[in-house]
Amino acid sequence: MFENKRWMVRGVAATVATGLAVAAPAAAWAGTDDRDRAELRDAVGDLRALGVTGVQAQVRDGRRDVVVSGGVADVRTRKAMMDDGRFRIGSDTKTFVAVVVLQLVGEGKLALDDQVDRLLPGVLRGSGNEGRGVTVRQLLQHTSGIYNYTDDLPQLASAEGFRAGRFQHYEPRELVSIATRHEPLFEPGAHWSYSNTNYVLARMIIERVTGRSWDDQVAARVLRPLGLRDTSYPGDDPGIPRPSAHTYHQFAPRGPLVDTTRLNTTAAGPAGGMVSTTADIARFWQALQRGDLLRPREMTAMHHTVLAETFQNEMPGLRYGLGIFHVPTDCGGYWGHPGDVPGTSMVNGVTPDGHKVVVLYRTTGLADSGAVDARSFGLIDEVLCH
Repeated sequence: MFENKRWMVRGVAATVATGLAVAAPAAAWAGTDDRDRAELRDAVGDLRALGVTGVQAQVRDGRRDVVVSGGVADVRTRKAMMDDGRFRIGSDTKTFVAVVVLQLVGEGKLALDDQVDRLLPGVLRGSGNEGRGVTVRQLLQHTSGIYNYTDDLPQLASAEGFRAGRFQHYEPRELVSIATRHEPLFEPGAHWSYSNTNYVLARMIIERVTGRSWDDQVAARVLRPLGLRDTSYPGDDPGIPRPSAHTYHQFAPRGPLVDTTRLNTTAAGPAGGMVSTTADIARFWQALQRGDLLRPREMTAMHHTVLAETFQNEMPGLRYGLGIFHVPTDCGGYWGHPGDVPGTSMVNGVTPDGHKVVVLYRTTGLADSGAVDARSFGLIDEVLCH
């Protein structure tokens, strides 16, 4: 979701679109290790058949883990995919950032209804943008109306643009200035539209309030308390900590796969720049849904959702809270946040009580990703709704 990308609808429509059999969900959360492993193997095999070079998937049911991987970690050496690889998590970073902001709210250091201009005087200006009209809540919920700066990044638009800009460093004010060259999409609070600019501003607010970098705050407040030792923000380091797979992106239909493994993620930062593992992501989502990271009042605020208006054609009924999606299902729905950067896509889902989590990442971004997106989201339905 950091990358310019849209989702495919789940369920029956996805099955028709892909020709893949997606198990119909039943009415209760359930599962066994053998069934979960079979579902993961089927999904990994299907994704490989659709052109994905490498896949890893994990289910965490309570404290029991099932991990399945398939494909290759490097198309040149043909090294097999590992079960514990690190990868760029893309916009799942936003949930970590939202947790930090909500913790600061719980500590009385800011309020969700604080206006951006009070916290960041003069930062949100230009082309009709006005910091006095946008609140912290609207940033976290994508109801600010602020333009999405990544729509203007050339390294996301083509192979040539990627090669030219892959190592470019960006400062947060620079990214905000890209967005404020455009008029707001709507009046703050009037509608919903996904914008990475919102989380760049959230980063700046964290740093203004705490006097420390946003990633230091994520580490101190989330990573270290939960023991997430394989999760980090690399900043200007273009590599992915080992063990890790190479990543590949197809920028145009029928075009070649471009190796996107080395990439400066300051263009994403708090909107999508973190690196993790499926094990750490599963533990994070369990802890979040079990109430280990936020007090009840802030948890309620995070889970207060609005309709994700611009995604309804792809996923009817999809809603967004504060840094978190709610995906409707026949068994009541699940929470999560997908993430995409060039060459890597990750989807996840957690039951409302935090007991069961599924995380899948793939190392290939295809120009026409509808079928692989549908199969990936279909896996979550299969695992969480039996």
